[in-house]
Amino acid sequence: MTSSVAEHAANSADVLKERLRAQRDLLNELHSTRLHRALSWLQAAQAQQDDDDLRFISGWIAFSACCSVDAGGQPLEDQQAVQRFVQQLVNFDQHKKIYHCLWHQYSGPVKALLKNPYVFAPFWVSQRAGHDDWRKAFDESSVAALNCLSRKKVPELLTLVLDRLFVLHNQVVRGGATYKSRVNREQVRDGADLLLTLVPVFIDIMLDAQDQDWGELAYPVVG
Repeated sequence: MTSSVAEHAANSADVLKERLRAQRDLLNELHSTRLHRALSWLQAAQAQQDDDDLRFISGWIAFSACCSVDAGGQPLEDQQAVQRFVQQLVNFDQHKKIYHCLWHQYSGPVKALLKNPYVFAPFWVSQRAGHDDWRKAFDESSVAALNCLSRKKVPELLTLVLDRLFVLHNQVVRGGATYKSRVNREQVRDGADLLLTLVPVFIDIMLDAQDQDWGELAYPVVG
């Protein structure tokens, strides 16, 4: 992780933790617990400065803590939940922090991730099926993503970025990649850096929008 990203993540986590403490009396218990869990995993991620795999895994858990909700007794972290979360974030992002993050601060890694076929789900579907019909969809998705980036279509762009990160999550967390493998270093490093840059922005927005309904916790504190 570059020193600037590490410093940004560390400062963000420290500042956000102090904000959470200061605002705790104003937050309902569910929202306070959600953000406390997310910050704990964000801090775990930034502590792994020399291990991109563990940074990515901890960063993903921090993201999941922000958006995972209860759905009839079962944890929900599917496309519908993520889209709802993304739309809420953008609606309450009054200062366009997400767009600034994706375009100004991190456009290079965002573009690299979007142009990487190994984090594009249809690529792997084609590999398993033994055919090569993923390229058209990949090209269309890449063009659509770059159009979203240039035209400031933040919900669509953020959803595409998270889709790519979800494929990477499946590779790393579900045993589809070797620990510290040289094969996937670039996407794991960029994915970890992106998460450690985006998650503090998400938490910041959620602290500002403390009165909004961010969903029930799948695993609330008991007792």
